[in-house]
Amino acid sequence: MTVRAAGQAAGPGDTEAGAGSTGGPGDHRDESAATGGDVFAAALAARPGGHWLDHSDGRCDPLPVHRWQGPAEPALADVVARCAGPALDVGCGPGRLTLALSRAGHAAVGVDVSARAVRLTRARGAVAVHQDVFTPLPAEGRWAHVLLMDGNIGIGGDPVALLARCRQLVHARGTVVVELEPPGPGLWRGYAQVGSRSPDGELRRSGAFRWARLDTVAVHVAAGASGLRVRETFAAGRRWFAELAAG
Repeated sequence: MTVRAAGQAAGPGDTEAGAGSTGGPGDHRDESAATGGDVFAAALAARPGGHWLDHSDGRCDPLPVHRWQGPAEPALADVVARCAGPALDVGCGPGRLTLALSRAGHAAVGVDVSARAVRLTRARGAVAVHQDVFTPLPAEGRWAHVLLMDGNIGIGGDPVALLARCRQLVHARGTVVVELEPPGPGLWRGYAQVGSRSPDGELRRSGAFRWARLDTVAVHVAAGASGLRVRETFAAGRRWFAELAAG
């Protein structure tokens, strides 16, 4: 899960339902990180230690690095089962979902701004490109599915802009499958930082970058504003997802 901040992303002081202050953690904002820096590099490194995502509203989420680096977990089986054609895995990270799609017989390509993530995906035997989702991508308008897992709806800090971009990538009958927050929090836009602690106690933080969260209720408004509609929301284990259709 790596990030790029779109030009349409939330600016300082831009909040939505359920949001707290958008000042970065410690009120520090590193715009170089926010515009495509590999802020998840430390979490993707093959080193032991803890990794987490600090949100500017005070929330702190552990980053499930071991899950990302392992095989696709059972919750993703429902996502793979909804795919019936070429799929683009946006923010693919180390590529577990890209590989699972390929093994299921689908043409699948991972996309990530992290060179390390792309290398890890390719090392698994899957296909990945080192690109930003907001820049030109292969086969635009011809994908059957675009996938946003592991909180990647937060990329750029503006879910509407991100979903509108995904709408451009799929064909007229395509779908966007997105992982969401459970019902309740609504839409939050602000800043986040990746934190990492090594086994010897060394603490590292990325610069602050724009980020967002979206739940299963607010997704209806965001989808409509981006030219999509919610076909279905569904739960897999303790995680929530929505399938969005074009048109």
